[in-house]
Amino acid sequence: MPQSSLRPAPRVTPAPHLSHAERTAFAREVARLAVRSLHAELCLYPKPGLVSPVDSGSHDDMDAGTFMRSMFSLRHYFRKICLAGWDGAPFAQLKQLGIAAETAMLKATSGINTHRGAIFSLGMLCATAGRARAQGTPMTPAALRAAMLIRWGEELAMHAAPAGAAPSNGLRVAAQYAVSGAREEGALGLPSVFEVGLPAMLASRERGATVTEERVDTLYTLMAHISDSNIYHRAGPHGAQIVREHAQHFLAQGGTANLNWLAHAVDSHRTFVRHRLSPGGAADLLAACCLVQSIAAMDKP
Repeated sequence: MPQSSLRPAPRVTPAPHLSHAERTAFAREVARLAVRSLHAELCLYPKPGLVSPVDSGSHDDMDAGTFMRSMFSLRHYFRKICLAGWDGAPFAQLKQLGIAAETAMLKATSGINTHRGAIFSLGMLCATAGRARAQGTPMTPAALRAAMLIRWGEELAMHAAPAGAAPSNGLRVAAQYAVSGAREEGALGLPSVFEVGLPAMLASRERGATVTEERVDTLYTLMAHISDSNIYHRAGPHGAQIVREHAQHFLAQGGTANLNWLAHAVDSHRTFVRHRLSPGGAADLLAACCLVQSIAAMDKP
């Protein structure tokens, strides 16, 4: 290897000693941002087939109120997992917190799965924020992803291929259709967030898009990119093809830079509802993108 390609490992500077109250305040703020990110995703409209305050999309068993109850049940989880991440807890401990959060969510929603994917992705981001702050590292998107993989990458990879575990809907879909899900995303450090969603969000922002427009563009970009196990579970490969075609067409027309974007998005919404399609995986990743942006902003004066 050429000598010029060798670089010293970055030095980690531990954060100044913080009191228990200061650590708790930080974790509460991260938890608030996580809940706010889920709320931002819920309130976005139009978003094809998904629940919003306007309607229930492709769902008969949930509405915006269901999602609000779910969010409220998760606020303590996000705080606890942030503090666990601060302490560098093993992934097994983070996983137990996630399992408890899922139990609380299902109790709050009478058994309806509203945020299972978000419990994993946003939970890992909250833990990573705690780890980064404890080590005194920046909380830029790139630094957050690196912190996640350095501390939990190996354990996340093992989590993506569990031995002897009862398969979830996502794992059954992955086995049947060779698509990826939340576990695979986690093993790679949430590439759909850091390599797909955030760049799309930034590109829309740089051209002067509104917050709603940048989130719609991001959602459609994620829909065009990911193989959403939610879609495969509900509608198989044909449904997944409909989602991809609508997303790709929307983006090819310029996304929200197109003057008629709202009509196009509403048309997609009606089509998805007719076919009972709900890209929940993309919605969870959109919320994760919002959270990464909010965590990064905590570093700014």
